[in-house]
Amino acid sequence: MNETTPTTTPAPLWTARDAAAATGAASGGDAAWTATGVAIDSRKVAPGDLFIAIQGPNFDGHAFVGKALEAGAAAALVGHAPEEVPADAPLLTVGDTLAAMEALGRAGRARTRAKIVGVTGSVGKTGTKEALRHVLGAQGSVYATEGSLNNHWGVPLSLARLPAGAAYGVFELGMNHAGELGPLSRMVRPDVSVITTVEAAHLEFFASVEDIADAKAEIFEGTAPGGIAVLNRDNPHYGRLAAAARARGLRVWGFGTHADAEARLADFSLHATCSAVTAVIGGERLQYCLSLPGKHWVMNSLAVLLAARGLGADLATAARSLSTLQPVKGRGTRKRIHAAQGAFTLIDESYNASPAAMAATLEVVSRIDPGAGGRRIAALGDMRELGDRADALHAALAEPLKAAHVDTVYCSGPHMRALFDRLPPAMQGRWTETSAELAPVVAAEVKGGDVVLVKGSAGSRMGTVVELLSSLDTRREEDSNGKPTASPLLSARS
Repeated sequence: MNETTPTTTPAPLWTARDAAAATGAASGGDAAWTATGVAIDSRKVAPGDLFIAIQGPNFDGHAFVGKALEAGAAAALVGHAPEEVPADAPLLTVGDTLAAMEALGRAGRARTRAKIVGVTGSVGKTGTKEALRHVLGAQGSVYATEGSLNNHWGVPLSLARLPAGAAYGVFELGMNHAGELGPLSRMVRPDVSVITTVEAAHLEFFASVEDIADAKAEIFEGTAPGGIAVLNRDNPHYGRLAAAARARGLRVWGFGTHADAEARLADFSLHATCSAVTAVIGGERLQYCLSLPGKHWVMNSLAVLLAARGLGADLATAARSLSTLQPVKGRGTRKRIHAAQGAFTLIDESYNASPAAMAATLEVVSRIDPGAGGRRIAALGDMRELGDRADALHAALAEPLKAAHVDTVYCSGPHMRALFDRLPPAMQGRWTETSAELAPVVAAEVKGGDVVLVKGSAGSRMGTVVELLSSLDTRREEDSNGKPTASPLLSARS
């Protein structure tokens, strides 16, 4: 008897009728379509998607409606019918497509019975979001924000993609100006809101770190009445955030080393590839293995478990799930590169950077021993949005680099010049204006046994360095334990 593998048909997400009712749209063409997804990028349209033609500062989605329909989109949400699109095309016509996407997102939120958690913070929000996706996914159907879709486009798009039958929803909320987080929170309406930490990030747009804390506290504006605010009890701005949460009638649960923290770190040991943690959460003592290294991940794990508890998930099961957590692309992934000059370890932290994140990553690097004859190398790109303090904050990285026993530092970007000039001559590799110029320099210098960290803000395009170093691999990719993985080499820019 021949057996065939059954194909999985995506579950319906929006019918033409429901989407029209949610957005107040006028229907055209086939009014009986069903969408299984929602997209705003025509290059990423999957068959069955509802394509929303957003008009941005550099493009107009209406120019790509025809392409989206050719790619298999079930329908398109438009402000007007593009000339090249057939008259009988399945279109939903509205006055403002962004406002309509927001309405679709609010309708998606209103119809679900999922328990919802919102995550923000100066550092660690994407990793925490992915960790919550992982631990909650072991206990029920979970939907989480893809990538970093955390702004005024990404949040309503993510809500519009929320399956009605999901048990849990995890949403990342981002901002770099005051007044941005509140509207996003009011759309998401989280039952639990997590602020990972408040640090010196986005200083270009804020007069002080206290102002950043106030902007982060906007997440409480949409948090459900009687909901839970999960806060870093060790952060200097905890009191400010807790007061803002309580003023809105929320319960405050702290995490950290503080004696009064609801999730208290009792003991931990850090290793090159993992951490062992003992914590007391809600009075329950837990011991668990965390598959990601670094004290910053130990702290984030406390927030994850506290949020899971607030959503009603089983705490012990959630803790066990942390032993299989994988790093997010561009945020700590490791690859063993078998190059012609010898094998070296590549740590990809190319997606984001801030002074706090740099310090946390360097602490992890300090625990990784190079191979025979190898060195610790750091290839660093600019940290963005630091305002008038940018040069000083970049130069201050010299001490953490020394403490991590980094042998050679390569830098790109105007602000990284301040760091390069502060380094002792023995640590100075090379400074270049751009990452494109730096990539071949690092690739030419790396040798067998090296541990190479690549880190910078996404805008500094340090993914270019990761790509070139990855291309040196003469064998299939391996994970940090030397075991072959099924994933292809990283090829996309971060």
